[in-house]
Amino acid sequence: MGLLLATGPWLASAFGLLLAAWLTGAIRYISNNRVGVVEKLWSFSGSLKGGLIALGGEAGFQPDVLRGGLHFFVPLQYRVHIQPIVTIPQGRLGYLFARDGTPLTPGQALAANPQIADYQDTRGFLNAQGQKGPQRQILREGAYALNLAQFVVITRDRVFALSLDKEEAALLAQMAEIIEERGGFEPVVIKDADDQIGVVTVHDGPGLADGQIIAPMVGANPLDGATFHNGFQDPEKFLAAGGRKGRQLQVLVEGTYYINRLFATVERIPKTVIEVGQVGVVVSYTGERGHDTSGEGYRHGELVATGERGVWSDPLLPGKYAFNSYAGQVTKVPTTNFILKWESAAVGSHRFDENLAEVSLITRDAFEPTLPVSVVVHIDYRKAPLVIQRFGDIKRLVEQTLDPMVSAYFKNIGQTRTLIELLQDRSAIQQQSGEEMKTKFEQYNLELQEVLIGTPRPSAAGDDQIERILTQLRQRQIADEQVGTYERQRIAADAEKALREAESRAKQQTGITESELSILIQQNNGKANLARAEQEAAQTRMVAKAEADRTQMLGEGEAARIIALAGADAERVAKVGLAQAEAIAKQVEASGGARYQLARQVAERVAEALEKSGVDVVPKVQITGAGQEGGGNGLAQSLLALIMSDRMQNEGEKVSAPTL
Repeated sequence: MGLLLATGPWLASAFGLLLAAWLTGAIRYISNNRVGVVEKLWSFSGSLKGGLIALGGEAGFQPDVLRGGLHFFVPLQYRVHIQPIVTIPQGRLGYLFARDGTPLTPGQALAANPQIADYQDTRGFLNAQGQKGPQRQILREGAYALNLAQFVVITRDRVFALSLDKEEAALLAQMAEIIEERGGFEPVVIKDADDQIGVVTVHDGPGLADGQIIAPMVGANPLDGATFHNGFQDPEKFLAAGGRKGRQLQVLVEGTYYINRLFATVERIPKTVIEVGQVGVVVSYTGERGHDTSGEGYRHGELVATGERGVWSDPLLPGKYAFNSYAGQVTKVPTTNFILKWESAAVGSHRFDENLAEVSLITRDAFEPTLPVSVVVHIDYRKAPLVIQRFGDIKRLVEQTLDPMVSAYFKNIGQTRTLIELLQDRSAIQQQSGEEMKTKFEQYNLELQEVLIGTPRPSAAGDDQIERILTQLRQRQIADEQVGTYERQRIAADAEKALREAESRAKQQTGITESELSILIQQNNGKANLARAEQEAAQTRMVAKAEADRTQMLGEGEAARIIALAGADAERVAKVGLAQAEAIAKQVEASGGARYQLARQVAERVAEALEKSGVDVVPKVQITGAGQEGGGNGLAQSLLALIMSDRMQNEGEKVSAPTL
C-alpha cells in the first residue's frame, strides 16, 4: 500500500508526459499495415521555394515515409499523416500520378522516368529529375509503401492519395473514368480460341514521319520489335528503340499484356483466316517502295516483295494470319472453280454475281428474249496477285469487265439465229461459246472451265411468244415420237409373228425332226441302194461285156448270113414296090391326077370318122348366116373345101396322098 502510494505520483507524471507528447506530436505510433507521411510544420531552413516535397529539410511534406512502430519528433514541429499501404489485387493494375517533379515537355503526354526503378523512394525519384504528372510506369499486383503526398495511385476500387482538394479530385476522377473506358485496370488478354489479335495505338512519343499512315515496327528486324518493349509493356524501351505514337504495325497475338492504357490502347480485330480453296492477296499500305516484279510487258500496276508497299507478289496460302488490317488489305481469291450466273434470281456462293442479270437478245427473226448464262471460272493461285493488281477485286472484275464481254458475245450469237434455232442449237452454241471465250478469259489471267446456257425467256411479263414456239416444238416432237412408236409397234408385230411361227414350229418340232430323220434315213438308203446298184451295174457290165463278146462272135457269122438273106429279100421288095408304084400311078391317073386323089382320100377319112363318132352329118337345126346359101351339107363342104385348099396350098403340086 505504501509502495503504491509512493509510485502513484510518478506514474501520474509519466502518463501526463506521454499525453502531452502525443498531443504535441512528439510521439506517434504507426501500425505495420500503415505508413506515415511526415509533414514539417516549421523549420529553421524556411519554407519551400517551389514544389511539394521538401528535400532540404524545409517546411512541408517530407520525402521519406514512416513504417510501423513508435516514432519520436520535436514537439509541435511535425504532423504525421497515417495512410494505408497501396495494395493492388491479383490481375489488376494501378496508375501513378506524381504531384511533384520536373514538368513534362511539349507534346509529352506521360511522364518519362527511365531511371526510376522504385517509386517507393520519393527522394530518389526527385533527385533523378523524375517528371510529374501521369506516369508511363504502372503498378502490378502487390503492396506498396508509397508517399501519398507525392504520388496518387488510381485503382478500380479507390484512389490512394493524401489531402485531395476538389479540383485535384475532379482531375483524378476524370483520369480514372478514361482508364475504365479503356479497360485499363485489367491486363490485355488475347485468347487463341477467340481467333483475335490486338492492334495497338500509342498515345505518347514522337509523331509519325511524313507520308506514313501507320507506325512501323521498331528495330532493324521487325521480329525483334518485341524484344525492345516486350509487347508495349515497357514504354521507355519502346520509345528508346525509335517507337512512334499512332496506330502500330506490330500487333499483339495470344497472351497476357500489362499495358498502360494511358500510353497505349488495344483494339481487338479478328485474325485473317484463309480457308482451303482460297488465297489472300495482300495490298500493303505501308513499307518501303519496292521493285516491280510483274515484268515489262505488264502495265496494270506493280507487284512487290513481301513487306514492301504495294501488291505482294506472293499470296497468303490457306491458314490463320495475325495481319494488321489497318496496314493493308487482304483480298480473298477463290482458287476452286466458282460459278458466275447471269440470272437475276440466282446468286453464286461467293456473291460475285449478285448484280448480274439475264442477257437481252434480239434474234434474227426479231424476237427479244432474255438468255440465262452461267460460266465456270478458275483462278490459278499464282496469278491471283495479277488479277487483284489489275482489277482491285473479283467483283469489280466481274461487273466491269466480264459482264459487258459476255453480254456482247451472246448478243452477237443471238443475231445470227432465229428463236427456234436458238432453242434447238443450245448444245452447239454452248460448245462454241466455251471454245471461243477461253481465249478472252485468258487475257484477264482467268481460266474458263465451262459455259452453261439456259432456256431463252420472254423479256416482258405476259409475253407468250416463246411459249407458243415451245408448244409447236413439243407438238412436233410428239408427232415424231408417234412415228417412232408406230415403227416400234410394227417391229413388235413382226417379232410377235416370228414368235408365233417359232411357237408353231416348236409344237411341230417332233414331226419335223421325224421327217428330217426320215429324209436322212432315205438319203442313207438311197446312197446304199446307189452303191448296190453301181456294184450290180458294174457286175452287169462285166457280164454284158462277156455276153457281148460272145454275141459278137456269134453275130458276125449270123450277120453274114443275114446280109445274104437281106440282099435277096431287098431285091424282092424292090420288085414288089415297083409293081405297087405302077399300080398307084395308074389309080391317080385314073382319078384325074394327084390333086383329086388327095381329095378323095380326105373324103374317105372324114367319112370313116363320122361313121365311128355317130355325129349327124346334117344337123337337125340349121342356122345359117345372112347371105349364105345351101342346105345342111354347107358346113361339111366348107370344111372339105378349106382342108383341100390349105393342103393344096401347103403341098403344092405334090402328088403323094396325105396321111390323116
